[in-house]
Amino acid sequence: MDEEQVVKFVETYLKKKGFKQAELAFHEEVQKNSNANSIKIHSDPDLSNLILSLSKSGDDPGQYHEEYGKLRTWTFNSLDLYKHELLRVLYPVFIHCYMDLVAKGHIQDARAFFNTFREDHEMLHARDLQKLEGVLSPSHIQLFFRRWNLLILLGRAKSTSRCVRSLISNFLSNYQYSHELLMQHLRKTKSTTVLGIVNERINFQVSPGQPGSISDDAEVVTLIGTSQDAANKINKKEVHWGLLEDTLEDRLEKAGGLQSDTEKPEGETKDGEIDDNKKRLAEGGKQGTSVKKSKKDKPTGGSAKARAETIVVPAAPRVKPELPLPVMPAEVEQSILEDLRNRVQLSSTSLPSVSMYTFINTHNSLNCSSISNDGSLVAGGFSDSSLKVWDMAKLGQQASSSTPQAEIDASVEHIQGPNGSKRSYTLLQGHSGPVYSATFSPLSDFILSSSADTTVRLWSTKLNANLVCYKGHNYPVWDVQFSPFGHYFASASHDRTARIWSMDRIQPLRIMAGHLSDVDCVQWHANCNYIATGSSDKTVRLWDVQSGECVRIFIGHRSMILSLAMSPDGRYMASGDEDGTIMMWDLSSGRCVSPLMGHNSCVWTLAFSCEGSLMASGSADSTVKLWDVTSSTKGTTKTDEGKTGNTTGKLRSLKTLPTKSTPVYSLKFSRRNLLFAAGVLSKNV
Repeated sequence: MDEEQVVKFVETYLKKKGFKQAELAFHEEVQKNSNANSIKIHSDPDLSNLILSLSKSGDDPGQYHEEYGKLRTWTFNSLDLYKHELLRVLYPVFIHCYMDLVAKGHIQDARAFFNTFREDHEMLHARDLQKLEGVLSPSHIQLFFRRWNLLILLGRAKSTSRCVRSLISNFLSNYQYSHELLMQHLRKTKSTTVLGIVNERINFQVSPGQPGSISDDAEVVTLIGTSQDAANKINKKEVHWGLLEDTLEDRLEKAGGLQSDTEKPEGETKDGEIDDNKKRLAEGGKQGTSVKKSKKDKPTGGSAKARAETIVVPAAPRVKPELPLPVMPAEVEQSILEDLRNRVQLSSTSLPSVSMYTFINTHNSLNCSSISNDGSLVAGGFSDSSLKVWDMAKLGQQASSSTPQAEIDASVEHIQGPNGSKRSYTLLQGHSGPVYSATFSPLSDFILSSSADTTVRLWSTKLNANLVCYKGHNYPVWDVQFSPFGHYFASASHDRTARIWSMDRIQPLRIMAGHLSDVDCVQWHANCNYIATGSSDKTVRLWDVQSGECVRIFIGHRSMILSLAMSPDGRYMASGDEDGTIMMWDLSSGRCVSPLMGHNSCVWTLAFSCEGSLMASGSADSTVKLWDVTSSTKGTTKTDEGKTGNTTGKLRSLKTLPTKSTPVYSLKFSRRNLLFAAGVLSKNV
């Protein structure tokens, strides 16, 4: 091979890659050194073969299949000491090979490549592969990345979004020798296509030394940006998961007023329920119907005895609040105490009554819903940037009191509006983008809403007006939640942070940063000393509100986290993901107590009953499921101090409540243990 051939091959390669500036610089350098001594390329056969391979056309689709197959075979046959590190490279290379084939128009070859090797990645990345499976043309690639807010196409983006952040790994951590083995293999096998992908689109963080044990899961490094040892170190921090001192439940229990249904005299229980039904029916709400149903379904005899036994759980420790909490008005305390006295005790043999609120005629514009503590108010956030609030008492006056399911028509207007029209809801306008989340304050006198316009707004349900606009996030705010005592609230955003706010300050009090992707949901602990965040990076984190530090990292989900719920005693946390999996976590140990398998689509909402014996889950599969929490977590209470890994089996599913093709957006247990659900009627389900 002479010098002219080398120059020609280099020019061809630079043109093929589109390196125009490099091509011009190369021409200038060739002209300057035209009289220099010729390079004897033929003396180095390896270099000659490499230049020849680089100069070949890169449009051959068979190269991707062949070279990836070689890398896959070599990786699986590597020594165990290095295999778990080398396996990390396969998934991003697989994605880039598929995207390159589609971008170059080799659709059939891309499908064949995808179907041949997808099985290797099904277990860890099933949800991501389902989304990529629909990318079948170059225009699809543009739409796909535009949908997920990428700034530059085909892996050159420096900031990725929800799905793609897990697809295209910008950083892989490898030890030095593992990295050298990989590069040597690619050069030796002349895998120039894969070598180009590795060099151009994957950034390696190379560390000196030998790889650790195989127990250092590669997924952990990808999900939390550090090693398993660092995660374990975080999970060793002390967490005070107990309840606050001198709660209303404690006062009522000391006064002897907190009794189960079996402990009440028969006449008292019956009269109390009748009076309560009359009161709620007079108010026009739906809880009266639910209480009637609970009375009808109440078991007697041996089942009642079993119910009383199942609610006996160890008392939660008492802790002091780290935040100054608001003072509760005396009349509100009396109202709550009245609800506690009349609370229905639930168990596996005494299931709750359920009232389902169904939105109709929303035209696919409803993004979220929220229900007040007593079920009297229902709010919906819409894509047209509006927030609408329905008063169930006013709807109850229009509908028959015997209807077990309330239908909320989002298009019909009944109440007089400002422009002379009538509407059945209160319209709250102020956001400039779709409303993604809404939450009522504990006393239902305020509503918080979050939007794509990066703001959180506080509304008054009494004045029907916007009071404050909270600005601080840089990207859409996916979720916002009031604390159990009001005044404080937490928000979760696409900017990968969660923030804690107070109603009287326009700036956040704390910023929780650490997730590697969107923070999709947030939930307060029962004692207000911690918040939990669920993210698209497939992890859940627990944060100390006083210090802003992460004190727990929960790893186990295989897709983005969409919902969180805290048990009333503060000991357990439940998380639901996009695949339909629910996991119950022990906050003290950071371990998974039990996985809950049953839903076949996204779990959008979770809620614990007031005494914590049951949990309800709502899903996009149009069902509400009730789970027995007490029997499945009973085994972990005894092993709290030491071996928390020996947990019981899966949580027992008690009942599945199907809806009329209505995906369930939100669930809420009232203080009297009535379960409210809300969703939108969908013809596509």
